[in-house]
Amino acid sequence: MSILFRDGHERAFGTWPLKRDQLALSVTAALKVGYRTFDTAQMYGNEADLGEVLATSGVAKSELCVITKVHPDNFAPDKFMASVEKSLKDLRMNTADALLLHWPPIGGDVVPSLKLLEEAQHRGLARHIGISNYTSAMMRTAKATVEAPLVINQVEFHPLLDQSKLLAAATETGIPLMAYSAIARGKIFDFPLFSGIATAHGKTAGQVALRWILQKGVVVNAMSTKPENIRANFDIMDFTLSAADMAHIDALTSTNFRVVTKAKVPWAPDWD
Repeated sequence: MSILFRDGHERAFGTWPLKRDQLALSVTAALKVGYRTFDTAQMYGNEADLGEVLATSGVAKSELCVITKVHPDNFAPDKFMASVEKSLKDLRMNTADALLLHWPPIGGDVVPSLKLLEEAQHRGLARHIGISNYTSAMMRTAKATVEAPLVINQVEFHPLLDQSKLLAAATETGIPLMAYSAIARGKIFDFPLFSGIATAHGKTAGQVALRWILQKGVVVNAMSTKPENIRANFDIMDFTLSAADMAHIDALTSTNFRVVTKAKVPWAPDWD
């Protein structure tokens, strides 16, 4: 697991596409059930909303971990630092707990933006740095380029997608993975296997999918606007899937259902 989560909170609350009142209600509910790590991005347009909710929540800043991500439009040297400073102002923070590059740059040369990310950390704008949507080859380049530990590669990760190459790269490079689209935008509910395993454990199908991710050594990043689902997504530490459960779910990765396709996100890299 990432050093961001060494205290046992291997779960983050995602905030896309929440804004304003919906974000405030959802984040407040997440804080109430125990979430302390929150994920946002310049691209989401909600950093200021999140900053306001967290600043007025009554939860000490020292208990919180806020992750934000730099938009590729701001990868130019004359834009990068100013964009990070604006993010911090909106989030009401002096230093990001973790600052990520949201996407590889178009063209695939990741080195210049990685150097800017490292410089941002040297300037004190980020406590930790990381990446997002990087392929296994890009992870290896990042490891060779940046001296500081990269604490996260945030990627699509769920039981219906074979990400074995990225898992292998995570082990090789020491860059942990963090899952988004963790229940495949609800697609997992089309597979009876999850509800069957859930019944045996007294859990829900969604909790089984999230627990599978954790047991693969991947941090879970989940979002919901419903208080009961927010609590359920958080309450995944009190049961363990058996080796047989894991193997049955592993077999579903051959489905290779991907939420974030190049058709939806033209600037996405050529996935592993």
